Amino acid sequence: MKLQTVNTNEEREYIVHQTAQAFLSRAQKHDEENTFPMENIQELKEIGYTTLTIPKEFGGAGLPLADWLSLQEVIATYDGSTSLSIGWHMGIITQIIENRSWPENILDRVLYEVLHEGKLLNAAASEPETGSPTRGGKPTTTAKNEKHSWVINGRKSFTSMAPALDYFIVSATMEDGQVGNFLIHRSAPGVKIEETWNSIAMRGTASHDLYLKNVRIPADHFLEVIHPGKKSPAGWLLHIPACYLGIAQAAQNFAIDFAKSYSPNSLSSAIKDLPNVQVKIGENEADLIQARYFLYGVAKKWDTSSQNERLEMQSELSSVKYHVVNSAVNIVDRAMRVVGAQSLFKENPIQRYYRDVRAGLHNPPMDDRTLVSLASKAFERTE
Repeated sequence: MKLQTVNTNEEREYIVHQTAQAFLSRAQKHDEENTFPMENIQELKEIGYTTLTIPKEFGGAGLPLADWLSLQEVIATYDGSTSLSIGWHMGIITQIIENRSWPENILDRVLYEVLHEGKLLNAAASEPETGSPTRGGKPTTTAKNEKHSWVINGRKSFTSMAPALDYFIVSATMEDGQVGNFLIHRSAPGVKIEETWNSIAMRGTASHDLYLKNVRIPADHFLEVIHPGKKSPAGWLLHIPACYLGIAQAAQNFAIDFAKSYSPNSLSSAIKDLPNVQVKIGENEADLIQARYFLYGVAKKWDTSSQNERLEMQSELSSVKYHVVNSAVNIVDRAMRVVGAQSLFKENPIQRYYRDVRAGLHNPPMDDRTLVSLASKAFERTE
């Protein structure tokens, strides 16, 4: 069943649950073999998932932020790598619609291809030399204007979902010193994906390096001027904490099932009756409730706010990521304590949740920047 044929998010969540159940059994294989779950992405395309954030005026569902975040969380309970990967595509569609800064002909064409041909896109902004683009470093990737076209040279890292992408949104420094975003199709001569991704966490995201050697693109594939480190508040980045919240819920589910079934011969019943186990499960439930109220409360505020009101929401957005991800790390840790040494066995998915959830600490915005910004605003209020 296509997601576009239903009217409520409860129905959408049911369809996504039904589709994503197969992701769990595949996750271990992709994690161990360090491969990309292409079949997961294809199945999400088949139910129309990858078009949900395209506005209705372009033929999409125009799903509000809070609604598609809940679907991202559902996917993450089965496979965090798939959720994080497809979340970048879903969110960037939201961003380019909100900003409307791309050339109109390029915007129309890309959205048409996403809607009717299943095309996928993601940004390629990080570089080994500059680290996270949120820190404000200028790209070493260059763009030279040459005979009504652009020639791009450089290397990008952390290009999530690289095997499945059709388009890369590449940041590059131009000859006048400004930084711009450029649209590059994977089939363009000079585009090369080098399979460098060998992280212990989120292995299935296939966040390989993108090499660009004398890649020539049409002049109108210059999308916009950007200012590294000075981005406007972006509600769509809440897909990051939504993903890690889903992983935390998966760990909690595993711990509960284990506690209900594990009964060592030193006890007359399962370990779920032990007070120390009940405390850890209860602490996790409290953290999950708090995290969801914060995440979805801010997401719904974003959905109902004006453009000017959204400009004042950066502290809330950053705080959500900080709180939810750190809570997710703690939830998985407690779940592992409930399971005990068996949580370290490779055949148990909880050891993967433990590794995957820590990746959230390194997704933007970083904790230190969030806390320093919050402190600065607190001091400003007392001046």
